[in-house]
Amino acid sequence: MVRVDAGRASTHFYGSINLLTGEEIAMRSDLMNSEVSVEYLQMILNTIPNLPILMLWDRAPWHRGKVVKKFLEDNPRLEVIYFPPGCPELNPQEHVWKEVRKAVSHNHIIKKLPELAECFLEKLNAGIFNTTFMDKYGATPVLTMFK
Repeated sequence: MVRVDAGRASTHFYGSINLLTGEEIAMRSDLMNSEVSVEYLQMILNTIPNLPILMLWDRAPWHRGKVVKKFLEDNPRLEVIYFPPGCPELNPQEHVWKEVRKAVSHNHIIKKLPELAECFLEKLNAGIFNTTFMDKYGATPVLTMFK
């Protein structure tokens, strides 16, 4: 017998992988909107102080609202480049989601969504995730230029 929670409870996560170190910065949220996106961007800036940040982001509508545009204008050390539409295979964060889902939620025995979500967030923020993005897309010469 498999127990199923028939409720419609949901939760969301923001997450970014540092392509140089494999470290993940993740945040849980009940909503996905421009205001929460700005909270997450501020979290990124606080976590990585005093360095310029180039963020590669998908084209979710909540990543492109007026509030986000204003925040980016006010924080020039954070620059965003959006992935082309319909190309999740280019986004290294998608591999992180898959790895964490496999580790935490496949065959789990956690019955309540808040507990499962907390385990998911802990795994995200505690892990180092390997990515070949920098090698695959020729970023090595760019990094060499900035040494």
